[in-house]
Amino acid sequence: MDTSLSRFICGIPKCELHIHIEGTLEPELMFKLAERNNVNIPYNSVEEVKKAYEYSDLQGFLDIYYESARVLINEEDFYDLTMAYLVKAHRDNILHSEIFFDPQTHTSRGIEFSTVIKGITRALKEGEEKFGISAKLIMCFLRDLDENSAMNTLNTAMQFKEYISAVGLDSAEIGNPPVKFKNVFEAARQYGFNCVAHAGEEGPAEYVWEAVNYLKVNRIDHGNRSIDDEALIKKLAADGIPLTMCPLSNLKLKVLTDLKEHPIKRMLDLGITATINSDDPAYFGGYINDNYLAIAAALNLQKDDIIKLAKNSFAASFLPQDKKNAFIALIDAYSKDN
Repeated sequence: MDTSLSRFICGIPKCELHIHIEGTLEPELMFKLAERNNVNIPYNSVEEVKKAYEYSDLQGFLDIYYESARVLINEEDFYDLTMAYLVKAHRDNILHSEIFFDPQTHTSRGIEFSTVIKGITRALKEGEEKFGISAKLIMCFLRDLDENSAMNTLNTAMQFKEYISAVGLDSAEIGNPPVKFKNVFEAARQYGFNCVAHAGEEGPAEYVWEAVNYLKVNRIDHGNRSIDDEALIKKLAADGIPLTMCPLSNLKLKVLTDLKEHPIKRMLDLGITATINSDDPAYFGGYINDNYLAIAAALNLQKDDIIKLAKNSFAASFLPQDKKNAFIALIDAYSKDN
């Protein structure tokens, strides 16, 4: 890739729609919080942590992810975690971010829901003031737990409804189809939440159909396997259901063995509103610019492709239309000058 395209990618205004705040826990911060909270972790150095970040599949990653989350205990920890992400988002010229958080990961350890959300939202408020990054929160249900646990989490979240824009579904996909959570998503929609769900990452295209038909999602997170089903691709394109794709995550978790196999370019050409995101960047070796640069190099993307992906990210967001238009206009102005 020539340097001019690299510079263009790094500078273009972006929106991130698939980012797990717990997945931004860098090893350095993990050690700091472990010491602050007197939590024993099974690593002796940052280098040792990074060596552990080799996974055979999604479950292998999740085992380390949940183990590492034990250092997050106090409101200040969630504030520090979120602020560290916002610093990196600002560096990568992210202007708006829609951030996942997993309350069940923490409440199952005895951490109060209020502790989690107060720390995150305090950082988001300061981040907007300091960096100009607007943000929305998406509360995810862990799909390897049962629907009753998800429903209890939804009910608890109603105390903090003003801070939450959407609900989502994440964690171990195989054996946990979206239909398992039909009732809690129906309740969430009745409460006025937008809905998203991880589907078609390791699971089949059928899981994407279930997320669309049973959960009635606004967006699909990942959705790689949609490319296997022509009727599904036509449905996603016709209904304008976006995909929040994460190239480096897919590579690290062996969803594919080479980024040249990634379906995002084919999806763009088929009219899908595909977007690029970083997923769990501390664990997968790259934030949003790294993902753009890697996929552009692998698929020989051109400037028009990058512009399309950046515009898609804002178009697929939960921002009101006037704000989407304003951000997209910034992309047009940047593209004209660069």
